[in-house]
Amino acid sequence: MNYEMITFKVLEKGIGQLSLNRPEVYNAINFKMMEELEDFWRERQNDLDTVVIILNGAGDKGFCAGLDMKENIEMSSKCTPHEGYRFQARLARINLAMRRAPQPIIVAVHGAAAGEGFSMVLASDIRIISEDARFSAAYINIGLGGADMSCSYFLPRLIGAGRAYEFMYTGQFMSAEEAMQLGLVSRVVKQEELHDKAMEFARTLIGKNNFGLRLTKEAINMNLDAGGLEQALSMEDRNQILLALAAGMGRLTE
Repeated sequence: MNYEMITFKVLEKGIGQLSLNRPEVYNAINFKMMEELEDFWRERQNDLDTVVIILNGAGDKGFCAGLDMKENIEMSSKCTPHEGYRFQARLARINLAMRRAPQPIIVAVHGAAAGEGFSMVLASDIRIISEDARFSAAYINIGLGGADMSCSYFLPRLIGAGRAYEFMYTGQFMSAEEAMQLGLVSRVVKQEELHDKAMEFARTLIGKNNFGLRLTKEAINMNLDAGGLEQALSMEDRNQILLALAAGMGRLTE
């Protein structure tokens, strides 16, 4: 697919950068961007050349304002309930596709990340933000429920249920300082340092074995939902044996 609403480029060997590319509207997600993101994450499943992905939003305004409400209102007046549900399900499963992608995702956030923009931040692996970054589970502010786009799954696991309730019930913005205090993000830097810090993390990850990174992401994702310690240990044991066997065959760096 020739992308129009997103861009993807190789920054260095093994490091790719995905940019939401509608800066004139705060990188709001329209139907076309949704289709392109579906295609992009589907292609990453078998992409052995891309080891780490940096996700950012183009332009100076902000990371992503969420759904393009102007387009959404126009579409809602024309679509059937079935079509509306299908759109909801497709958009929400972009976050699932991000978790299924074998590459660790480093998200670099400036300005606002609201609604689905916030959920994409939550679905990433490492979060680096600028001092002006702010986050909102804005769904409740537009007359919907506060639990949407995987937010009710990720946010309690990342910051604890107590504060997650607050942000999801109120739709209020979380500041960069709060995000750091709550353990949601790894680093807060000046906006001009955002890309360099993301690259620093990416280069650190590239220095590890690629297979090990993929199995580590898989284990973390699976063990978020593990029924107990025994299941978590089984996943870790399986991965470590696979890595040891690969090392013995001299194929770890392939």
